[in-house]
Amino acid sequence: MLMTTDRPARPRRQRPVPAVDAAGPGAAEAATLYRLLTWLSPAFPVGAFSWSSGIEWAVEAGDIVDAATLQDWLSSMLDGPGYCDGVFLAHAHRAAGALDDALLREVAELAAAFAPSRERHLETSAQGRAFIDIARAAWNSDGLDRAIAACDGPMVYPVAVGVVSAAHAVPLIPVMHAFLHALTSNWISAGARLIPLGQTDSQRLLAALEPAVTAAAHRAMAASLDDLGGASFRADLASMRHETQYTRLFRS
Repeated sequence: MLMTTDRPARPRRQRPVPAVDAAGPGAAEAATLYRLLTWLSPAFPVGAFSWSSGIEWAVEAGDIVDAATLQDWLSSMLDGPGYCDGVFLAHAHRAAGALDDALLREVAELAAAFAPSRERHLETSAQGRAFIDIARAAWNSDGLDRAIAACDGPMVYPVAVGVVSAAHAVPLIPVMHAFLHALTSNWISAGARLIPLGQTDSQRLLAALEPAVTAAAHRAMAASLDDLGGASFRADLASMRHETQYTRLFRS
């Protein structure tokens, strides 16, 4: 007769998880990428999905009817409000990094006054406030509170991104490209829901706009505050007329 004994099962040996070398090669680049992917992800709760920057009115007015007309509209916006937001981001980042409180306050005040309509001002200030609040709660750093105090008032979205990234010593170039990519992606998302547009066409559009996004980033980083401005008058009018639009999905 085969005899058996009840023995406790031997626990399986687990392989040790290798430790991450925080000071190893590429650690700074990895930390930069991690933060940018987090801060400028659609999942970062600044409420960007609820704003269209006037695109909703442009669709209703017939200015935007398909992917081609949306691309034309967004190219103009990148040359206007997108570029200007990039200029404010660049100067806020540099001022915060240099601990130049007077310049940072000047940039923050000018950026808040630069919005062409009530809704655009609400859009950028609401996202800026949310970005700062979340950054302080989850991604605080030694210099962030000081930079916020230096602004002496609410910060619009591009200034908030510039201040937070400078406080974390994230270089300006990747911040600028990531910010304008996120901005363009949100515009495309709004257009895709309004036209409507399929996911593949949306990605084709994002790919087609890469040169315009890159050009806006380079222009913004080389610009002075005296270079602010654009010629996207139709987009500015759209953001004004959206305020009285009867049926709306978006807040701007």
